[in-house]
Amino acid sequence: QVQLVESGGGLVQAGDSLRLSCAASGETFMIYAMGWFRQVPGKDREYVGGIIMGSGTTDYADSMKDRFAVSGDNALNTVYLQMSSLKPEDTAVYYCVAAGSIYTLKSTSSYKYWGQGTQVIVSS
Repeated sequence: QVQLVESGGGLVQAGDSLRLSCAASGETFMIYAMGWFRQVPGKDREYVGGIIMGSGTTDYADSMKDRFAVSGDNALNTVYLQMSSLKPEDTAVYYCVAAGSIYTLKSTSSYKYWGQGTQVIVSS
């Protein structure tokens, strides 16, 4: 089993930057990929971006690639989400995810492990 704990969420103003962190623990040797999704009430979870931990290869949702960046630290078993030029519509709960094997980074069904989520609120 893998446990994921996100941190770094909070209240920011439009235009600000924010970095989320996600630390994995447990059977981290099995992690092949990690990533981020976000969700607002009443909507499905939305893919933000992901990373293949061994190679560092990243992938993003088209709408996220200009302002969001995913990075990882294998030694710390941690993945980061750097968000810049934040907008009120970025307000959501952000979830960290991890998978031992994966077909596509973009699908919620690819990920077995989910964090509890961290709230990001962007005020206008």
